[in-house]
Amino acid sequence: MRQNLLNKLFRIPVLQNSRIIILIVLAQFLGTSLWFVGNIVIPQLPVSKLGNESILGDLLATVQFGFIAGSLVFALLSIADRFSPSKVFLVCAFLGATTNLALILPEIQITSLLISRFTTGFFLAGIYPVGMKIASDYYEKGLGKALGYLVGALVLGTALPHFLNSFGVSIDYKTITITTSALAVLGGILIGYGVPNGPFRKQQQKLKMSGIPALFKVKAFRRAAFGYWGHMWELYAFWGFLPLFIKFYAIENEQVLNIPLWAFITIGLGTLSCAIGGHLSKRFSSKKVALISLVVSGICCLLSPFSILFPTSIFFMFFLIWGAAVVSDSPQFSTLIATHAIPQYRGTALTFVNSLGFAITIASIQLLAYFSTHIGIKWIFIILAIGPIFGILSLRKSA
Repeated sequence: MRQNLLNKLFRIPVLQNSRIIILIVLAQFLGTSLWFVGNIVIPQLPVSKLGNESILGDLLATVQFGFIAGSLVFALLSIADRFSPSKVFLVCAFLGATTNLALILPEIQITSLLISRFTTGFFLAGIYPVGMKIASDYYEKGLGKALGYLVGALVLGTALPHFLNSFGVSIDYKTITITTSALAVLGGILIGYGVPNGPFRKQQQKLKMSGIPALFKVKAFRRAAFGYWGHMWELYAFWGFLPLFIKFYAIENEQVLNIPLWAFITIGLGTLSCAIGGHLSKRFSSKKVALISLVVSGICCLLSPFSILFPTSIFFMFFLIWGAAVVSDSPQFSTLIATHAIPQYRGTALTFVNSLGFAITIASIQLLAYFSTHIGIKWIFIILAIGPIFGILSLRKSA
């Protein structure tokens, strides 16, 4: 009897917390499959029959714009703060899965394809940042560790297309589309029915449009947001142009390399670094982990032109270090943002900061595309150092 009482008092809460984070991470991975699988599905779409091959790039970019628009709407209306975030996640997973299925409609036109990707991105705004909001409602302490696993799952999904390409794996786009939609629905069900509102949730009772200005009056929050935006300036541009840079190295050094495999390993290593950074944050603080990550990735940006001269083993070691550092600060920035946000606006804070962060990625990607054609591949990554430098300065000035 006494042992059973002890189990109830001490063991079950631990198991409960473990179950919750496992469900959140799994559901987040399943839900965001709608996002990262686009890099596999979209190149297979029969858009050539529509007479516009260039639409492929537009389709990939449209989901980003949809996510940005969705995040802004969710933030301005404080959706995740006024309503149950678990139910918001559930509804958005269902709607995102539905709009994703439009990709396999027969005789679909370009306009319909663009609308499908935009709306899928829009509803992803109710999955990715809302998943972080749910985690923050459960982990008042140790949030950095929890978000380390959560963001790590997203990183793994981002690297997945490179892994499949490295082995020449080709799966029919209709099968992939249906499967990912089903997985997103499953993720929504796991959260909607398996993860109730967290014990640290502070519900906002009514819509207040003054929420975002109020958030930025808090110095620590403002500095964390600025640091995150500096991090985002570098992250997606680095991921996007990594295969191109490895290809340039191979040509310059007359090497035959499995470029997709090395891109997968470099990006995928971020999954491990996010998890390790989460554990380290409990000992050293999220701010210190983020600062160290920014310093390392910033140095890598500045050294990148010289990496062309490195021996192959040193070249890949350099990029493995960079691939780990470039994303390990992401969950820690989200932790700082959630921690320093006004509790009633935590969901609004995460969605708004995410929205502007992804808007910044579009600017940095476009700038690197310009550099690659007008200045040369060798120099493209050096411009990314602006992000880590800005992030370091922002964090060092924070409380």
